[in-house]
Amino acid sequence: MNTPIRSNSTLALISLIFGILGWTLLPFAGSLVAIVTGHMARAEIRRSPETLDGDGLAVAGLVMGYVVIALSIIGILIAILFFGGLAALLAFIATAGH
Repeated sequence: MNTPIRSNSTLALISLIFGILGWTLLPFAGSLVAIVTGHMARAEIRRSPETLDGDGLAVAGLVMGYVVIALSIIGILIAILFFGGLAALLAFIATAGH
C-alpha cells in the first residue's frame, strides 16, 4: 500500500505559465516558450509516469500557445490583405485620375 507520490513536472508548470503570459504580456515569445516546454514536459511525463504528473498543465500550455500563434498569423495575414488592398485601391485611384 505504498503508493509513490507523483509530483508535477516543472516543465509542465512553465508551459502553463508562459501560455498565460502569451495571452497577456509576451504574445509571441511566451507562446513559443509554452509550446516548446509543453512538448518537452509531455515527453518527460511519458518517460516516467510513475513519478511525474502534470500532463493536463502541459496540454493547457500547448493549447494556449498554439492558439496565440494561430491568431497572430491570421492577424498578420488580415493586415497584409487589408493594407495591400488599400495600396492597390490608392494606386488605381491615382492612375484613374490622370
